[in-house]
Amino acid sequence: MPYHIAPELVIDATLYTLLAFSLITWTLIFFKIWQFAKNNYYNKQFNEAFWDSADLSAAQQLPAEKLRGPKARVATCGFTWLAEMSHPETCASLRFRGSPQDLLEQTLRHQTQMEQRKMESGLTMLASIGSTAPFVGLFGTVLGIMHAMHDISASGSASLDVVAGPIGDALIATAIGIAVAVPAVLAYNFFMRRAKHHRASLENFVDGFLHIAFGDNAKDKE
Repeated sequence: MPYHIAPELVIDATLYTLLAFSLITWTLIFFKIWQFAKNNYYNKQFNEAFWDSADLSAAQQLPAEKLRGPKARVATCGFTWLAEMSHPETCASLRFRGSPQDLLEQTLRHQTQMEQRKMESGLTMLASIGSTAPFVGLFGTVLGIMHAMHDISASGSASLDVVAGPIGDALIATAIGIAVAVPAVLAYNFFMRRAKHHRASLENFVDGFLHIAFGDNAKDKE
């Protein structure tokens, strides 16, 4: 380390970095809990109202409080496409060339991917923090030990009382790094599993929507 840079500043910067990582981690955890809980509630509410409808026209006329959440947005995308497909003047464009079923499926799958990206937003940050926080803490520990050794050698005493204190303080950075990484890794694994269930639920809904729209032998609705 260059001698013109105070080691205490680098060590403090490492600890503040870990503190920032911890704040970001817990902010994302609470936000994702709220996001998943909200979307699960809206999806359940819309799913029951949609499949209790007599037909797609009735489902399209559901009240606004029912048309919320990822499934409702996927269904609205399908309703919009079907409405545009029924007008001859819009069917002349290239985006309506091809099998209507394939085109509708493509539209619904695209909306599903957009909803999935929203659900997975922030998870990359959790994974990055979980993988890098221990190394940031280790970096602070190494710098702390180097600084402690320099002070010990300058004091000319190598007794246990002199050595144990500074080195013990330096190891705190590693402990903090691990403490920051563990919640981030656990939250990432949990939310990724929930995101996979969310994607499967949306895909099942798309299959059911296509079955209702075209009367084909798609997979059973959710």
